[in-house]
Amino acid sequence: MSPTPVDVFFDPGCPFTWRTSRWIAEVAGADVATVTWRLMSLGILNEGNEIPEQYRAMMAQGVRVLRALAAAGATGGNDAVAALYTALGTRQHEKGEFLSDDVVADAVAEAGLPASVAAAVDDESLDAVVRTSHEESQAAVGQESGSPILRLDGHGYFGPVVVPAPTGDEALRLFEAVRLIASVPAFSELKTSRAAL
Repeated sequence: MSPTPVDVFFDPGCPFTWRTSRWIAEVAGADVATVTWRLMSLGILNEGNEIPEQYRAMMAQGVRVLRALAAAGATGGNDAVAALYTALGTRQHEKGEFLSDDVVADAVAEAGLPASVAAAVDDESLDAVVRTSHEESQAAVGQESGSPILRLDGHGYFGPVVVPAPTGDEALRLFEAVRLIASVPAFSELKTSRAAL
């Protein structure tokens, strides 16, 4: 069977999304799926809402990080977005680093991208690119939804939320389950309590 195309809409600051991204990367590495990495923004999703103090710096910097990811896509396409997200996510979600502009620059260098991608954190014109992709993520689900969103066969779904990220046969079994669920037009929601990080 040929690999299943999957769009993954992600906000790089979300720790749950990071785990989902490692799962889908494992699935893609087994040639079961081809992944297109797409941007979404929890900042845009929460526009007009009161943001708790402990999240404000992260949300503000998230705008700048998303600009760098948009620039990566414009510079090197999907592979560049994947490489930069991996470098950023490892720093933030595995090493506990705040994604300051300097950390973003280090991640850009690690991903093998030009310094112009790191400099793009100041390019406000890229906000429109992020917003367009974000709006596409919401349209895929059909209602306001957080990160991550997977789109298969034209249908978008929030999640799956996985903690920790499944690997090996377990990762492939979960993907097959998601793929099968997505093939049933009547399916719309499945939920349980979220595992702790």
